Amino acid sequence: MASIKDVARLANVSVGSVSKYLNGGKLKEKTKIAIEEAIKELNYEKNIYATGLRTNRTHTIALLIPTIWNPFFSELAFYIETELRYYQTKLVLCNTINNYENEVAYITMARQNKIDGLITLSYSNVDAYISSELPVVSIDRYFSEKIPTIMSDNFMGGKLAAEKLQLAGATKLAFIGYGSIYENSTRDRYRGFQDYCKTNKIDWKSFYYEGHHREFREQLSLFVQEQIINNETDGIFVVTDEQAMEVIDLLHQNGKRVPEDIQVIGFDGSKQSNNSPIYLSSIRQSVPEIAAEAVKCLFKIIEKKEVRLQTILPITYQPGTTTRD
Repeated sequence: MASIKDVARLANVSVGSVSKYLNGGKLKEKTKIAIEEAIKELNYEKNIYATGLRTNRTHTIALLIPTIWNPFFSELAFYIETELRYYQTKLVLCNTINNYENEVAYITMARQNKIDGLITLSYSNVDAYISSELPVVSIDRYFSEKIPTIMSDNFMGGKLAAEKLQLAGATKLAFIGYGSIYENSTRDRYRGFQDYCKTNKIDWKSFYYEGHHREFREQLSLFVQEQIINNETDGIFVVTDEQAMEVIDLLHQNGKRVPEDIQVIGFDGSKQSNNSPIYLSSIRQSVPEIAAEAVKCLFKIIEKKEVRLQTILPITYQPGTTTRD
């Protein structure tokens, strides 16, 4: 394998000039062309790990997500990796499967292996492992240390969902959600929904559960039968798209049609693939913008620049076939 010295010898330039070229420095055009021709002839590949030892950078970023099976998390990983290419940085994807021990292990790995930084979506009790010693940006979740958080305007999203259901003719509304016991911005979706209903004097019910998902599913089934079916609720806002699909499945099991009998709005707006049609009416998070802001913020921390501790991004309504828009 060719070395930087081999490139310098063939190009008839100094090793310092080759190093300067590889790191984006300015050189005379004649020198630049000679180095490029030598690199091509020798099939030279830059050793980013050796460079990392000298600069204390590895040009790798870790992304901690609960599961790759969720379309929102998958889409976010896609756009974060795309953004990192502009910084010539690689992505290490940490799929925790919603497991606390996995999250701790990945965070420890990021710190011990000198990864340049961490972007995390964590809903577990990992606060003690998150330290400002490692550049960290959080999405949705608040930590006790001063860690910058990127989030959508969840409060406005909850209000918008209630408004859209009302405009579509729903008069008895319900909020359904399952979430973490640790404080995070997704709780504002319920607060926004509640605020709109109270302000506009709309009849509404709510079911928000913090605990094991299996227990949520069991309690949800009872809530749908007692508070949705028997109460003649005709509009439901669900905290995520994934949970909205569970609710729709339960409605179908109870003989209710969507949207003819009951209209449903989710939150995320991610598609299963680029070519799949929009099925679920949803409050759309701007995933490309979340990714861009998270990456930009992380690199500011790495470069020891000042950053905002909270960034709130706008949401939009994405109509689908589960409302009568």
